[in-house]
This record gives sequence, structure tokens and C-alpha cells, in this order.
Amino acid sequence: MPVSGLPPYDPNNVFARILRGELPCRKVLETDHALAFHDIHPQAPVHILIIPKGPYVSAADFHASASAEEIAGFWRAVAEVGRAYEAAGYRLLSNMGRDAGQEVPHFHVHLFAGRPLGPMLARGAG
Repeated sequence: MPVSGLPPYDPNNVFARILRGELPCRKVLETDHALAFHDIHPQAPVHILIIPKGPYVSAADFHASASAEEIAGFWRAVAEVGRAYEAAGYRLLSNMGRDAGQEVPHFHVHLFAGRPLGPMLARGAG
């Protein structure tokens, strides 16, 4: 059940279509609970998306609605993908909602690596 205040899950979003095999992806890892694949518009030399296989809109929705097994399986997949980049470093990012820049209404984590990534946020007027 979605967390109050969030939009309902759209079963036709691009990630849902990838999970159903309707759209292709360059797969990095697939487990029972997660799918990791290369972003089609990379923002760094390595830009991988990791998504849970269930219909979750946000982190709040995922952590409130998913089973303990799904949650553990998802974060283990994130860690497994990240393991390849630990020596040089990587960044995880998850945007939640329109103001944060979430483009696809399916919970996902971005993994960035392959170059110095700079500060987490641009400094400027708040």
C-alpha cells in the first residue's frame, strides 16, 4: 500500500516496462528482488540504476510496503553492484519527488563512478 501523499504507482512507467521485458536494458545484475542496468543518459562514466522488482514509488513507499526479504535483497544488490567500484569510490543517489528531480515514479538508486564526482550539491543561494 503506497505511503499517504504519494502518487499511485503507474504500472506503465518505463522501469515497470523494463521489468516486464517490454523495453530493453543493458543489464548489470539481476536478482530475485532487484534489477541493475546502465542509464541510457549517463551523468558519469559509470551510471547504473538499481530498481526493486516490486511496484514502489519512493523509498518511503518501498520501506513501508516491501517485505523484509525484498528490502534486504534490494540493498544487497546495490552493495554487489557497488563492490566493483569500491577501490576508486562511488556515489549513491535517490531522488524522491518532483522537487528532487525524480523522473520515473518507481523507486530507484543511481550509482555513479568513474571520475571525481565533486561536492554532493552545488553551493548557492538557499
